[in-house]
Amino acid sequence: MMLRLLQALVFLTCALPLARSAEYAVGADLSFLKQAEDRGIVFKDNNQPRPGLQIFKDHGYHWIRLRLFHTPTALPNNLEYTLSLAQAAKNLGFQFLLDFHYSDTWADPGKQVLPKAWEGLPHARLVEAVFNYTRDTIAAFRKDGVLPDMVQIGNEITNGMLWPDGKLPENWDHFAELLKAGIAGVEAGRGDQPRPRIMIHIDKGGDRYATKDFFDKINSYGIDFDVIGQSYYPWWHGSLNDLRENLIFMADQYRKDIIVVEAAYNWKPAEYRDKLAPFPETPEGQKEFLEELNRVVQAAPNGRGAGVFWWEPAVTGNLGSRGFFDENRNALPVITVFDKFTRR
Repeated sequence: MMLRLLQALVFLTCALPLARSAEYAVGADLSFLKQAEDRGIVFKDNNQPRPGLQIFKDHGYHWIRLRLFHTPTALPNNLEYTLSLAQAAKNLGFQFLLDFHYSDTWADPGKQVLPKAWEGLPHARLVEAVFNYTRDTIAAFRKDGVLPDMVQIGNEITNGMLWPDGKLPENWDHFAELLKAGIAGVEAGRGDQPRPRIMIHIDKGGDRYATKDFFDKINSYGIDFDVIGQSYYPWWHGSLNDLRENLIFMADQYRKDIIVVEAAYNWKPAEYRDKLAPFPETPEGQKEFLEELNRVVQAAPNGRGAGVFWWEPAVTGNLGSRGFFDENRNALPVITVFDKFTRR
């Protein structure tokens, strides 16, 4: 009897790290898609006009990531707009990752600007504002039948959020309380629905040491989260080998799913005009980059590489070279990368 019990415990101990808590996410941040189509832009696949969401669905994408700004003035990504796009995606069967920027505009490692509505609030009231805003936002999605499946508490928060109150490294205590307020807001807003998975997102895809510094500190505060999100743009974040080494480290050290939640590469010369590129900045080179990135993520130990999201494949204008469509809005070869993984 004792021997069988010990054998069972050994089996469970060995099996635990191999457990997968979610299917592999094939995703895209399509936050500008509705704006583009509302302005009359028509996307095409094999030169055939199609709704943008349907094009991605047809090529194996089943996750959509949408950013949310508090009160934007120059960008469309307010609550009403995001609810509408989430509804369209959910109607097609997409799962939904909501990206709280906690700002009226872009939040990233170089800027985390307080929403104008929260300017001048002391720390305790700012914590309360984060909780209330998150709770009410999640409740609005729930009431519309589009509760997110996953939620980012902040965007690329390596240097903190809601500056100056939550700026790092000087204000770790404040930052941790703001994170906890956001997570508690998700919990309070979901009602009787399953809790969305919580992602903490930084921009250190190829930097093992900065990743360790950040998540060791996060864990010292007892932050309750489920998924590590990383940005990976090779011209900023290192080689694919750097990413591979960091994925191995994160999987072994933190035992959480890891998603490369922002990645992109150019299909025409942009970032590598003056230095050697890891892949040609051509349509075929862009496709090769995503294929190799996907292989690296899927090879993470214990199945912890849990997905890849492309940043704004339907973007237009100055960043259009990172998208999935040429000047005529026809889909590029990169759109087909996941066909062989998802088609039956």
